Amino acid sequence: MNPHWRSFLESAEGQFDGESAELLHFGDAAAELQAASKQTVVVPLTHLALIEASGEDAKSFLHSQFTNDVNHLGAQQAQHAGWCTAKGRMQASFLVWRQGDRYLLTFSADLQEASQKRLQMFVLRSKVKLTSLTDSTPMLGLAGPQAAEALADAGLPCPSEPMTVASQADTTVIRLDATRFIVIAPESGMAALWQKLTVKARPAGCAAWRWLDIQAAYPLVTLATKEEFVPQMADFEKIGGVSFHKGCYPGQEVVARTQYLGKVKRHLYRLDSLVPLKAGDTLHSPDNPDQSCGMIMTAAPAPTGGYAALAVVQSNYSENVRLSSLEGPAVKAVAVNP
Repeated sequence: MNPHWRSFLESAEGQFDGESAELLHFGDAAAELQAASKQTVVVPLTHLALIEASGEDAKSFLHSQFTNDVNHLGAQQAQHAGWCTAKGRMQASFLVWRQGDRYLLTFSADLQEASQKRLQMFVLRSKVKLTSLTDSTPMLGLAGPQAAEALADAGLPCPSEPMTVASQADTTVIRLDATRFIVIAPESGMAALWQKLTVKARPAGCAAWRWLDIQAAYPLVTLATKEEFVPQMADFEKIGGVSFHKGCYPGQEVVARTQYLGKVKRHLYRLDSLVPLKAGDTLHSPDNPDQSCGMIMTAAPAPTGGYAALAVVQSNYSENVRLSSLEGPAVKAVAVNP
């Protein structure tokens, strides 16, 4: 990550993971989680990467690669989009928005190097340039009952509807839902924004944002779950991440067949556990001893104690789920979209 931005956050008592450079907390992770559940928090989204696609063929190129309809993405809209293998398995999940003729993509940081390299392989003769903005353009997550007020006090625009975008000078604000926003700005101006936003919002680590993602049922694909799921297994189409009316893209036949045959046996569930959970952990059921019945996508400590997660689980076995093995600890699974 940008060394100046990291140094600034460390001066604000931010603590980083030594390997991933993810911001862990600002001194009291448990209190930050409590704040995320009831108050307003601001989170440096160091677990996410940012790529820009520019050039006269950027729109058509992304449209041909992603599960969603990039051709009709409006200038003040954002959309979820998946990127699948030829077998229809998601190798990344993106939040995509447009700025003029440029397209911005944010996704899991541990997928950036491989995803950008692989996307570049498909550019061929298209007039598209893929540029990493992760270091130069940090992102903040803002969430809670005073989030809109915090934006106003910082002199930033507030999009009126979920999945819409508002820009002011070189700063962009995306509204994810009723109380969550992403703020994107150049590193040179982010410290000043941080000072303004933290008047009303408590600083928090990435675990707080992951917990909020779990509450919002947002299934982020990471390195641990790359190529594990067809979009419908993660209920990705239910958050608007798949268009069934667009043309071909990698895996399109598998995704369409899955949808129209209605044979999806695995879906997105929220998990509660007394023991730690992490993305990529397998789930098992004594009712189906021959194979795993699911996998965790996103996990975080819970404000009330224990741990929470989003997982893809085989619906037939969701009432008797154990972690990692048939003898593992029991976890409670509740369907996100029953």
